[in-house]
Amino acid sequence: MNQEELVNKITREVLKRLQEAGGSASGGAATSVSPAGGKAPSDAGRGGDAGATPEVLTGAELAGYIDHTLLKPEAGEEEINTLCDEAKEHAFFSVCVNSSWVSHCARRLQGSDVKVCAVVGFPLGAMAGRAKNFETRHAVEDGAREIDMVINVGALKSRKLKVVEEDIRWVRRACPRNVILKVIIEAALLSDEEKVIACQLAKNAGADFVKTSTGFSHHGATVKDVKLMRRTVGPKMGVKAAGGVRSFADALEMIASGATRIGTSSGIKIISGEVADSAY
Repeated sequence: MNQEELVNKITREVLKRLQEAGGSASGGAATSVSPAGGKAPSDAGRGGDAGATPEVLTGAELAGYIDHTLLKPEAGEEEINTLCDEAKEHAFFSVCVNSSWVSHCARRLQGSDVKVCAVVGFPLGAMAGRAKNFETRHAVEDGAREIDMVINVGALKSRKLKVVEEDIRWVRRACPRNVILKVIIEAALLSDEEKVIACQLAKNAGADFVKTSTGFSHHGATVKDVKLMRRTVGPKMGVKAAGGVRSFADALEMIASGATRIGTSSGIKIISGEVADSAY
């Protein structure tokens, strides 16, 4: 069975099971949210023309695809300030931080086009949906304009599809329409079938993006996973490749494969044509 047949087969099965469980099973498109953001390409917030001529991108243009990321638990205020200042200097799309740093980053970035992205339920995703809802609401109140949540991987592996979808919906309900929701499926822990199911559930729950990885598991984004995720969600949703993108060439390959956002802690090296040491 080729990749397209796998996606189609699993999509039908997912929607059927959601109907039987009393879910919406609409296969609905993600909510319509404008990306609005600095020098970022117009499709960076949503999905748009995935894989469009990435070979013509300059370093400055590539910066518009990047969520400049710092999620280490030991990161302190000085490192967070540096992250924000670098994001402003290089016009990255956002800074991606743990939720406790959102208000600080929002103040530091005030007056710039750089957004604040907060991770929720990070990095395990194994907490209750209500807890993720609470964390999301407070992150949004503090100034987050994008939320990267981690799915309930254990529920997915137990084939509790309605539980996984409702978990995503808990977070979606806490996001106003101008806040973008990305769903981290933690692809390194999933079979191809489970990756397709996770992407379909995220789409059905109204997410704006699917995202490959937390960067805290066995490995980060792969070209194979990005292609599968893009094929599953179609052209309208965003796909974020996170973890393992270490060079300009890596980033272009991810974009050519369907990524519309790149999550990395090595954005400056990447846009400068250097090879990063960090795996995230």
